[in-house]
Amino acid sequence: MAKSGKIKNIVEALLIAFDNGLTRQELQASIDGTDARDIDEALSALKAECAGEERAFDIKEVAGKVFIATKPEYAPWVKNLYQRQPERLTGPSLETLAIIAYKQPVTRAEVSAIRGVEVGGVIKTLLEKELIDIRGRKDVIGKPLLYGTTDKFLELFGLNSLNDLPGLKSFTEEDLEFAKPQEHVIVENTEESNGAAGPGQGEESPSARMEPAVTKESADDEAKESELSQE
Repeated sequence: MAKSGKIKNIVEALLIAFDNGLTRQELQASIDGTDARDIDEALSALKAECAGEERAFDIKEVAGKVFIATKPEYAPWVKNLYQRQPERLTGPSLETLAIIAYKQPVTRAEVSAIRGVEVGGVIKTLLEKELIDIRGRKDVIGKPLLYGTTDKFLELFGLNSLNDLPGLKSFTEEDLEFAKPQEHVIVENTEESNGAAGPGQGEESPSARMEPAVTKESADDEAKESELSQE
């Protein structure tokens, strides 16, 4: 077997053995007599092999580490045996996290100025989830804390580095929630549904309209997270 083929097989074996992933430097250190180019060539060959339909997994690089990951089309069968609680983030948390990701290192006051609301409770939640951390203090009056994203943030969103974040110019106004047409939810008339007749039957009452569920949910999330910041 050629040297390159042997290195490729060793790299594959190491990635299978270490399901938490390995950096390219760790792979190189594990295989005597190799350099960075050997590892790059081995990974490129493995990625090419996994691209075919005969393989059920891919080689992925997330947060600076190389992983073996099953392909998305096999997710239904994987979920039958592997139950994992998904990481859930509220709308305010996602908005705050996005600002920190693109503006880091950034202070809480700077994030609040962009969002237009106090974000103390949201930042506390993101710190508890280890999606952001403290990067130091800004050299201004008061020395406010600076925040930035963590490796867990990269892993959660499947990014190898912050350079993989989509460019802000790629977003359009239509991608924003406030630019989308809001659909009202109509509350069914209980008397009409029970067969009772009355004046104005069949007409839509203004009081029967509710604000969009998304807007109400976001407001509730804001209130909860504001309470956390006051504790």
